Amino acid sequence: MKLISWNVNGIRAAVNKGFKDFFVKEDADIFCIQETKLQENQIDADMKKLTEYNYWNSAVKKGYSGTATFSKIEPISVTYGDDDEGRIITCEYENFYLVNCYTPNSKRELERLDFRMKWEDKIREYLKELDKKKPVIYCGDLNVAHEEIDLKNPSSNHHNAGFTDEERDKIDKLLKDGFVDTFRYKYPNKKEAYTWWSYMFHARENNAGWRIDYFIVSDRIKDKIVDAKIHSEVLGSDHCPIELEINLLL
Repeated sequence: MKLISWNVNGIRAAVNKGFKDFFVKEDADIFCIQETKLQENQIDADMKKLTEYNYWNSAVKKGYSGTATFSKIEPISVTYGDDDEGRIITCEYENFYLVNCYTPNSKRELERLDFRMKWEDKIREYLKELDKKKPVIYCGDLNVAHEEIDLKNPSSNHHNAGFTDEERDKIDKLLKDGFVDTFRYKYPNKKEAYTWWSYMFHARENNAGWRIDYFIVSDRIKDKIVDAKIHSEVLGSDHCPIELEINLLL
């Protein structure tokens, strides 16, 4: 089974930069996107035709946040996060749950860090509850670089949003509670593997990036992970797509 996750930083802009070509070429079983930045009534009809089953969660605020999940197979059930920012879609399949998430950014001056900490505790408990029923695949832009290996300049970014001790501690807790970072499981020592680059200072050209997009799975299915990939060659957003290949049936 092949899954892809991509923060598109505005799906309408991404469509103009080759999104559909990549979508069709990769032919994933499940394709999750974050930061759609549109309302339900703005969804292009062609987008809804990309797969038979697609689910959208839009923020109340226009042009902000939002997630979407495309699936070849109809889920047993689909639920949406109780926030008003369109950040979570959960699809239940026969053998697992798929949680597509766009984690809130703590912002400059860490003005939203307290909100972020409450969010992290809530999502961790939610994932643990799901995991009691079926294995979980949790993916998306989680807005944190876990370890120093996960960003180009850890020293100068320490205490900045996305690399605070508090944010890193929350992902530590999630992994200790029975979950696995699939990319680091497959490639524990791989350096300069990033999924996001600032638009400033030629960051992408110089590969001065951060790995803040993840596929995280329940520990008990880690032996079913075939591969975890970062498609850093794919443009169209300040993030690149990530991929998980895993031997689970839809």
